[in-house]
Amino acid sequence: MSNKNLIQIKQFCVYHEIENTFIKELNSYGLVEIIIEKDDEYLQPEQLPALEKMIRMHYDLNINLEGIDAIYHLLNKIETLQQHLTNTQNKLRIYEENQTD
Repeated sequence: MSNKNLIQIKQFCVYHEIENTFIKELNSYGLVEIIIEKDDEYLQPEQLPALEKMIRMHYDLNINLEGIDAIYHLLNKIETLQQHLTNTQNKLRIYEENQTD
């Protein structure tokens, strides 16, 4: 994998003024994936929005890692349920349109 699209954890932490250990702890909870390449640690760009939310939860709201883990999983469940609801509403709309014909 080429590291040109990856974000170096050291640079990310300096930019956000956080400790590298915070990212490693999130990794141990399975909340982010660390990619090791050429003796350096990287994050995938797709992880950044969720990671930045977790940083705000921890540093701005003083939520511990266990709380972040629980909140993150609940938010994912809510998003999944919203997608199912939208799909169901779309199917119902199609069914109702077919009934009026």
